[in-house]
Amino acid sequence: MRLDRGLWGNLDWFLLALVLAICLLGLVNIYSTGFSLLHDKTSALFVRQSQWLLMGLCGMVIAFFLGYRFIASWAYVIYALSVILLVIVLFYGHTTHGSQRWINIAGFSFQPSEMVKLTMILALARYFNDHPSPRSYTLKELLPPLAICVLPLVLILRQPDLGTALMLLILFVSFIPVVGIRWRDLVTVTAVTAVLVPMGWFFLKDYQKERILTFINPYRDPLGSGYHIIQSMIAVGSGGVLGKGFLKGTQTQLKFLPEQQTDFIFSVFAEEWGFLGGVILLAMFTLLVVWGLRIALHSRDYLGTLVAYGITALIFWGAFINMGMVLGLLPVVGVPLPFFSYGGSAMVMLMTAVGILLNISTRRFILQS
Repeated sequence: MRLDRGLWGNLDWFLLALVLAICLLGLVNIYSTGFSLLHDKTSALFVRQSQWLLMGLCGMVIAFFLGYRFIASWAYVIYALSVILLVIVLFYGHTTHGSQRWINIAGFSFQPSEMVKLTMILALARYFNDHPSPRSYTLKELLPPLAICVLPLVLILRQPDLGTALMLLILFVSFIPVVGIRWRDLVTVTAVTAVLVPMGWFFLKDYQKERILTFINPYRDPLGSGYHIIQSMIAVGSGGVLGKGFLKGTQTQLKFLPEQQTDFIFSVFAEEWGFLGGVILLAMFTLLVVWGLRIALHSRDYLGTLVAYGITALIFWGAFINMGMVLGLLPVVGVPLPFFSYGGSAMVMLMTAVGILLNISTRRFILQS
C-alpha cells in the first residue's frame, strides 16, 4: 500500500460534490423532522446526523487513501468480521421496535447489518475477480459466491430485518449481469423461482404478510397497518408542485407521518419542496448512479469494475426501493434512503463506500500504484 500524491490532483470532484450536495439536503430535511412548532425549536436529530456525517467523511478519506485494491485484499477478513458482529447481535444486541439489530458501543448504537452490505460487495468482487469464468458461470460455480450472500442474509432474517435481507439478495443478483450466467441455468433459476416465490407466502410471519396485503390495499386497515403509507401519500400529495415550504409541512410538523426521519424521509422532502423538489432529488440520484456506472465502465481493471458496480447498485436499489415505498409503489420493507435518511451506521458505511468509489475513479489516471 502507498499513498500517491497523484490521488489528490486527480480527485473526482464532481462525484464528491454530488454526494455532499445530497447529504446536505438530507441534513436540512432531518432538521425539519426534528423541528417542533409546539415545544423548543431545536433538532437533536440534526446534531447527531451532522456528527455521523463527519464520521462518514473520515471513513471516506481513509478508504480513498487506502485504495480499493488494498481494501479488496482484506475483503474476506472484513467480511468475516461483519458476520461475527451479526452473530454477536443475536445474543447481545440492543432491541428496538421488536428488532434486535444494534450493538451499543461507548454510547453509540452500531448496526452491523448496514456494514455487511459493503463488506459483502467487496467479498463478492474479490471472489469473481479471483475466479473468473472463461465464458459464463454455471449454477455450480455460483454456489460459493451465493454462500457469501446467504450466510449474513440468514443471520439478518433472525433479527428480524426483512428489508436488509432482501437488499443483500438483490445486490447478489445485480452482479449476475456483469459476471454472466449460462442461459440454460438462467432459465432454470427463473422457472424454479417462479414456482417457489408463491410458496414463500406460507413461510412469512404475520406482520410480513400484513405488509404485502397493505401494499395491495392500504385502506383495508387505515388506522393500523395501512396508516404509514396512507399518511406518506397524503404528505407527498399535499406538497403540490412547489411544496409548502421549509418547516411548513403539516404532516411532518404535527407528527402525523410515522418514521419520518428514517423510512419516510422522502415524504417530508416532497411535502415541503413539492413535485419540483422531488424531481430534482430524483435527478441527483439518477446522475449519481449514472456517474457510478461510468466509473465502473472506465475502471483500469476488472476488480475496480466489480467494486464500483456493486457500490453503485447499493445506492440505486436503496433509492429505488425507498422512494417506491413512500409513494405506495412497493411494499414497506424498511429500506432507508441513501445519504438522506437518519442513521449513523448507514451514513458511515455509505460515505466509506463513496471513498472507495472515488479511489477507483481517480486510479484510472495514475499509471503506477
